[in-house]
Amino acid sequence: MVFGGLIGIPVGVLAGAVLWRWTPRARSPAARRAAREQDQLVRQLPLTADLLAACLGSCTAPGQAVAAVARSVDAPMSSRLEAVVAQLSLGASPESGWGRLAADCPPLAPLARCLVRTSLSGAPPVEALSGLAHAHRAVAGRAAHIRARRAGVLATAPLGACFLPAFVLIGVVPVVIGLTAHFAQRL
Repeated sequence: MVFGGLIGIPVGVLAGAVLWRWTPRARSPAARRAAREQDQLVRQLPLTADLLAACLGSCTAPGQAVAAVARSVDAPMSSRLEAVVAQLSLGASPESGWGRLAADCPPLAPLARCLVRTSLSGAPPVEALSGLAHAHRAVAGRAAHIRARRAGVLATAPLGACFLPAFVLIGVVPVVIGLTAHFAQRL
């Protein structure tokens, strides 16, 4: 028994609180699926924005451009874009069609705002869409760089745990024993 008596109760409560705080929570399959889908949508956003910029830059109508891009990208982005195209073709306003896309996945809100502006004002969205794609690629690149640096740091801990005891046993202990023997002879 490490901690007993009156000290054991607060130590146990503290240890329980720490474990409860730092253990990962189990998520339902639906929550995991939704998070995975949102991650896929965020990863597909730069390509979708570039394709929309190319289509809209060639003077294609916004509804036709979105339909062409929906056929070009993979799920889940394609199904989201097809739903928006269906709403727009049935006469829904651009705000409601694109607003639904932004409501389902908040990271897609800049894309939705840009396309609402294009639909309402007729302003060319090519530069805004290209900038959006570039910004998301830059964010993804920085995140990948941070993950790579973190992996490098995490890889050094096991190496240190293996090599530090070996260094101490092979390098330091013989020197200390030799110095101790040398000083013992002099005394």
